[in-house]
Amino acid sequence: MKFTAEQIAGILEGEVVGNPNAEVSRLSKIEEGTDGSLTFLSNPKYHNFIYSTQASVTIVNQSFVPEAPISTTLIKVEDAYGAFSKILAFYDQVKHNKNGIEQPSSISENVKYGSDFYLGSFSYIGNNVTIGNNVKIYPNAFVGDNVVIGDNVIIFAGARIYSETIIGNYCAIHSGAIIGADGFGFAPNADGTYTKIPQIGNVILEDYIDIGAATTIDRATMGSTIIRKGVKLDNQIQIAHNVEIGENTVIAAQTGVAGSTKIGSNCIIGGQVGIAGHITIGNNVRIQAQTGVGKNIKDGEIIQGSPAFGYNDYSKSYVHFRNLPKIVTEIEELKKKINK
Repeated sequence: MKFTAEQIAGILEGEVVGNPNAEVSRLSKIEEGTDGSLTFLSNPKYHNFIYSTQASVTIVNQSFVPEAPISTTLIKVEDAYGAFSKILAFYDQVKHNKNGIEQPSSISENVKYGSDFYLGSFSYIGNNVTIGNNVKIYPNAFVGDNVVIGDNVIIFAGARIYSETIIGNYCAIHSGAIIGADGFGFAPNADGTYTKIPQIGNVILEDYIDIGAATTIDRATMGSTIIRKGVKLDNQIQIAHNVEIGENTVIAAQTGVAGSTKIGSNCIIGGQVGIAGHITIGNNVRIQAQTGVGKNIKDGEIIQGSPAFGYNDYSKSYVHFRNLPKIVTEIEELKKKINK
């Protein structure tokens, strides 16, 4: 779709300086701007690019005054960065504005869905599924029996939603994500074999949750695995059965959380973190990348290392870790002097 500078200025309540009919159909970085693209300038480090960019339209702060000739049409706003973010959201909404049920696809007769529903081809919707308004399910997706999906949810291509899963409003589940697979539950037998423990619980995703590509969230053995409102999970994360993650916690890629662990609200967890099962992590906790967590963590702690300990202690200790060869050499020399 194409938009004029005047139309964009109307969305942003901005002022056009230049050609109000300049058309754009894509977004770009200012240093990579080409004819027909829209960009923005807010960081002073990129100031010089405003004079060379080939972007047709550039969003700038109201205070910006060019110091040399420019070819791009300007849209002046109070906050260029915030305005461009608003355009990104608008663009994303337009891009995903699909409707209708494509064929071939399989949708059970007793499925209930709201207005503005989109189902991509080669998708499957099971029995007794309830789907809200403005839900977009892209091709090759699977939605099992008795699933409940709220309003304004996007399920991207190839995602798998197992039976009994409950998904709230304004959630995004990216390609390859698996929600509701069996938890890792096996009972050891006397002969060394294992008997599978049936996983009869479910997964609950509350509102405003983002699940990254190839992330897995296991159903509970009994009860629910619960992801609270506002949680953001990166790609390739493993959340085990009966885990609970508190509101607005964010977790980076390749992190694994073992079964029955409770993570508090507003936590920030780095990539490749390993968290043991049956422990409690408090609110507002910061866990640095590649940390191994094997015990309860109190509210507000910042930890690093494997096994983890206090971030400040880790930083001090790391200085000594790096100097260990030198320290050992000095100790050996002291021993020689003492023994003379």
